[in-house]
Amino acid sequence: MRLEARERAFAHELSYGVTRLRGRLDHLIAPHVRRGIGSVAPEVLELLRLGAYQLLYLGGVPQYAAVSETVDQVRSVAGSRSGGFANAVLRRVAEAGDGLERFPDADAEPRAFLATWGSHPAWLIDRWLARWSVDDVRRLVERNNQIPSVSVVPLELSPEAAAERLIEEQIEAAVVGGGSRCVRLSAASDIARVLEIVGPAIVQDPAANLVSLYADVPSGTMVADLCAAPGGKVLALPAPDLRILAADRSESRIHVLRDNAQRVGRSVAFTVADALRPPIREADVVMLDVPCTGTGTLARHPDARWRLTPAGVVDMASLQGQMLDAAAGLVRPGGLLVYSTCTLEPEENTDRIDAFLSGHPEYAVEPTEAVPSEYRDASGCLAVTPQATGFDGAFAARMRRGA
Repeated sequence: MRLEARERAFAHELSYGVTRLRGRLDHLIAPHVRRGIGSVAPEVLELLRLGAYQLLYLGGVPQYAAVSETVDQVRSVAGSRSGGFANAVLRRVAEAGDGLERFPDADAEPRAFLATWGSHPAWLIDRWLARWSVDDVRRLVERNNQIPSVSVVPLELSPEAAAERLIEEQIEAAVVGGGSRCVRLSAASDIARVLEIVGPAIVQDPAANLVSLYADVPSGTMVADLCAAPGGKVLALPAPDLRILAADRSESRIHVLRDNAQRVGRSVAFTVADALRPPIREADVVMLDVPCTGTGTLARHPDARWRLTPAGVVDMASLQGQMLDAAAGLVRPGGLLVYSTCTLEPEENTDRIDAFLSGHPEYAVEPTEAVPSEYRDASGCLAVTPQATGFDGAFAARMRRGA
């Protein structure tokens, strides 16, 4: 069944909103379930979350409508008795509200507050509190619970010229600045129309664009991107006259990359290959945008916070180490290896680079002035955090192989 635009937008807001605030909603529902929230059947609990979200965070939905619609759905999947239970719970949730007094005290119990009101798994909160202040972590979870902005990178126009064109066409647009080449759009923008107006461009968050700029790839070089799809970082490289080989283990994602490259008019060679078994012998520049836990992009992928586990961080770090080792011998002497992630976890970022450099003394991090200093850490790596920038999170290490 095809939904109308308004219904589609409502369904999108409901599904993403409930996923982002699942921890908060569960905390608000729990006091009204006598046997504990763990006793509620999963399908009923999911409907209670949907109903509670409409009651507390969708002001355009009348309370009676949110309650009655949810109760009807619960009855259809779990019977009339469960429908009565849902009716009682939702009415109590609406009456109690979601004021800060409903949550653990932010000063006395910051971990519990950030896990419930902040709606993040406690183990993630623990990791972040071990590295950042309570205020920083609060800003991070607040950022993750907001609807992320959409931005594009014009490849032929300056950001200023692209924004001016869009504004002339009555499309809301603003130059992001901060070292990136992005133009921020309103959430309601028609992306296809935007791309028609500004010409060759890619949809890309400023953090990802900073990775492309930080790579600082010299013009005229041969670049091999071993984890390329969907291609935003390699397509946004500003240097001209590059010879690009884009590889990815997913054939369907390579098709997406090919379409994107053709749309922006960039000449790229494609191959389906696993980064653990690279399809080349050598290149001037090897880019490795590795699979990661993605904790820097939880605003865009709110479900990821509930799927991740501490073991997943360890597993990803191991895979990333193997990919780095596989790529190390492909870089020509004097060339560059650019490693990047969209995670905030040190095991996948700084720890991974430290381990790589320890095992490969022929490499060293080479600082670059291609991005502002506020995005570079003490060792010269790119380090972008959502709480400091409002962008996604990103990390990159630009390493030169000795001659």
